[in-house]
Amino acid sequence: MIDPKDFLSAGQLLHGHKCPAMPLGLRAGAAALEALGVDRARDGQLEVILELGDAHCAHCFADGVQMITGCTFGKGNIRKLGFGKFGMTLVDRATGRRVRVVPRAEAQAASRQTPFFQEYRMKGIPASQVPAEMVEPLIQNVMNAPVGNILKIGTVEQGPVVPRPAEQFNAFVCERCGDLVIESYGRTHDGQKVCMPCAAPASKVAAI
Repeated sequence: MIDPKDFLSAGQLLHGHKCPAMPLGLRAGAAALEALGVDRARDGQLEVILELGDAHCAHCFADGVQMITGCTFGKGNIRKLGFGKFGMTLVDRATGRRVRVVPRAEAQAASRQTPFFQEYRMKGIPASQVPAEMVEPLIQNVMNAPVGNILKIGTVEQGPVVPRPAEQFNAFVCERCGDLVIESYGRTHDGQKVCMPCAAPASKVAAI
């Protein structure tokens, strides 16, 4: 059984500041791992599907989920649905078994009534500038609360087996910019083998 407390310091180091949402992600991810009876992903054995959107409160939840499940952007086994919700689904790619875990709305609502949110975060003050005495009790509450008080854990369901995508190693050097490009992303433009931005120069700024 994985212990979220073992990942708290590393999660805060990764995340960059102390807040209650990242630890909530640790608890949710740990609950999902336990429900499926699987270990933290060292490679791409697992996949996480987050229901988060962009630039909204408690988005920090995602870093806790990444830290404890081992499903990360770098491994390519975590993705967002853009729903503006806080649910997460953990999938065992080998078997297709999956479970959804979501923070309880009433627990999140109570947290939003605390000075951390009302006097600081909702007034635009970055979490890193909130006094420790305001945020530390919230972190401890998240880390020590009975799991049923803060999370809803769904039933384990059987879904389709999701094979791990094969890694691509073939690459070439773009004949225009000189950058290394993975082969399948290459394009031909004016008789040259180029990267996607060089194939459509007007899209370069948008792509970046």
